[in-house]
Amino acid sequence: MAAKQMEEVQKKLAMLNYPRANAPAQSLLFAGMERYALLEWLFFKLLGDKSPFSQQNLQGDGVDRDEETSRIQYLAEIAKFLGITTTIDTEAIQGRGSYEDRTEMLRLVVDLVEASIYADNPEWSVDEQVAKDIQLIDAIAEKQAQIFSEECKLFPADVQIQSIYPLPDISDLEKQLSDQSNRLLNLQEMVDDLASKHPYNPDEDYMEVEAKLRAHLESFLETARSFNTIYTKEIRPWTHMMEVPQLHGFGPAANRLLEAYKMLLKFLGNLKNLRDSHAAVAVGSSETVAGEPSSVMRIISECETALTFLNRDLGILSASIAREKGEEASM
Repeated sequence: MAAKQMEEVQKKLAMLNYPRANAPAQSLLFAGMERYALLEWLFFKLLGDKSPFSQQNLQGDGVDRDEETSRIQYLAEIAKFLGITTTIDTEAIQGRGSYEDRTEMLRLVVDLVEASIYADNPEWSVDEQVAKDIQLIDAIAEKQAQIFSEECKLFPADVQIQSIYPLPDISDLEKQLSDQSNRLLNLQEMVDDLASKHPYNPDEDYMEVEAKLRAHLESFLETARSFNTIYTKEIRPWTHMMEVPQLHGFGPAANRLLEAYKMLLKFLGNLKNLRDSHAAVAVGSSETVAGEPSSVMRIISECETALTFLNRDLGILSASIAREKGEEASM
């Protein structure tokens, strides 16, 4: 059934003068450049000469992945614009569902193109065909309660037909019309009242207001120029008149002290190793005697405290010496 329907679709494509109407059905129903080219051709038949989209006309298989993705997105946007899909549905462009579903979607688009080109009656134009179709739909909508009633018996007895869009009561429509008319009248009265209090003339000459605005702008510019002159000549020189003080190092004595600190740091490191060795030897014995730390542990604890202060002072001295050497190099 679907294969026969696809043959009819291809016959219509040939009647519409599509250049690739004889392409394999698989290539028209499943994702690929053949399908995208067909959809683009059909969409632009529906869009007409005043299309807000530009036709790309990409042919062949030598298209990279990014270009193919971009084209799918572009066709999905056109399909939403035409009302074929409710959202930008890229899966519908690539083909979704069974073979029958894909064939049905393509048939609907082809039928739309055919309806936009040919009328049912050869004596009618397309515009006349559209007008008569609209008249038919209006008549069905107006008389749907009678058409789908049980009296007409258009459907089998086991099929229950209900009005999808029941017609509202005429009295309710008249009441809504009256309410909206009164609201519009009140708004018009408010507009007229504002117009009487604040007369507006779109052709009025605003030369006076423009002259005042220009005068205020010129006064502001003059004030800005005066401030710039005062700042350049008075404020800026005054704020930059003091020289930045030069910092100096501590001299040779500080260098000798730094070397002593480095030697002390090395000594303290050896003490740390001694503590670790003592702890390894004294495993299983107490590190305190009569509640007091052993002499070795006490010495090492005091040295560690001193090391904290010495490291801080060492950083200060190192920075001072580096700055002094930098000044000597610049001189």
